[in-house]
Amino acid sequence: MSKQYIISLDQGTTSSRALLVDQDGIIVNMVQQEFQQIFPKPGWVEHDPKEILESQLHVMHELVKKEQINSADIKAIGITNQRETAMVWDKNTGEPVYNAIVWQDKRTADICEQLKKKGLVEHVKMTTGLVIDSYFSGTKVKWILDHVDGAREKAEKGDLLMGTVDTWLVWNMTKRAKHVTDYTNASRTMIYDITKLAWDDVLLKELGIPRSMLPEVQPSAHHFGDYVLNGVNIPIAGIAGDQQAALFGQGCFDKGTAKNTYGTGCFMLMNTGEEPQFSSNGLLTTIAYGLNGKVNYAFEGSIFIAGAAIQWLRDGLELIKDAKETEALANSVPGDSSVYVVPAFAGLGAPYWDMYARGAIFGLTRDTGKAHLAKATLESLAYQTKDILNAMEVDSGVALQ
Repeated sequence: MSKQYIISLDQGTTSSRALLVDQDGIIVNMVQQEFQQIFPKPGWVEHDPKEILESQLHVMHELVKKEQINSADIKAIGITNQRETAMVWDKNTGEPVYNAIVWQDKRTADICEQLKKKGLVEHVKMTTGLVIDSYFSGTKVKWILDHVDGAREKAEKGDLLMGTVDTWLVWNMTKRAKHVTDYTNASRTMIYDITKLAWDDVLLKELGIPRSMLPEVQPSAHHFGDYVLNGVNIPIAGIAGDQQAALFGQGCFDKGTAKNTYGTGCFMLMNTGEEPQFSSNGLLTTIAYGLNGKVNYAFEGSIFIAGAAIQWLRDGLELIKDAKETEALANSVPGDSSVYVVPAFAGLGAPYWDMYARGAIFGLTRDTGKAHLAKATLESLAYQTKDILNAMEVDSGVALQ
């Protein structure tokens, strides 16, 4: 009997990946492709939805070709994705009306301030588990409807669809048959009631988002549709936002178990069980996963800039050629260098939630060099993580080891 496989699609902030996993849970191979980051204005971050789709399908097909796998031996496709990034497209033509607005984008800060002035802070917290911030999808969709010519009129007629990255991928992979998302991605939109498991009418009205635009929401483990690969129908059997997928993948199934993932940003999540708990210390409440008819919730501390700060040293300042160089540089500075980097390149996330914060360097002296900046940048990741760790221990009452 031939081996059976699962393909995992990992659509991230800077690249699309496809992983082939065998029946023993072993990663057989992986193919990755980076794609363009678009920065139209300071604080704005966009992706081309078509490039996201094309790169993701390319790496999947390249993986199957490289491993010479029979498509009939691929039993399922799972999708994990960058969260909050939002896009709007014409359901008749399949064309995006605007670029995807990425989770790091800060252009909707003014919309968020208006929501705060309307007294919606508590409603957003208790309904969606989130804070009012430009990080989340809802205000991004409103911005597109307000600023793209004809978009609102088309939306009111029922001609436009919205979604996070998973929704866009599945809609295209199923030949426009399935407009769906899962609980974890819906819980990052700031318009989804995480207790009732339903879109929230109050927030939809405030943001002017017609219900006809919204995807159907399903548990994370669900048959979301089929993708035809080399003539074989393969079920898309699981979807989860990247950080919830990491929580699940690292075996945090019990209440009080937690993980911390470093990537473009840094995200610490703790499983809080089958009842949502709400933070008093700047953490988010989010859906961890939906499985076997049950929903588990999580506390989350979201740090927007982690690995991206190392990229800044490499690409922005050109102090290094490879991220690996930072360790040796940092170790070359003895003791406390008294240089501090605040990597608020996209504002500050948990526990501060300051959309207007910007990056800064403190403590520069005449002898400060690139080694000091490398060390301070690495330390900034540790300082941010410590803030989240402290908040999570207080809110949960669990001492994390």
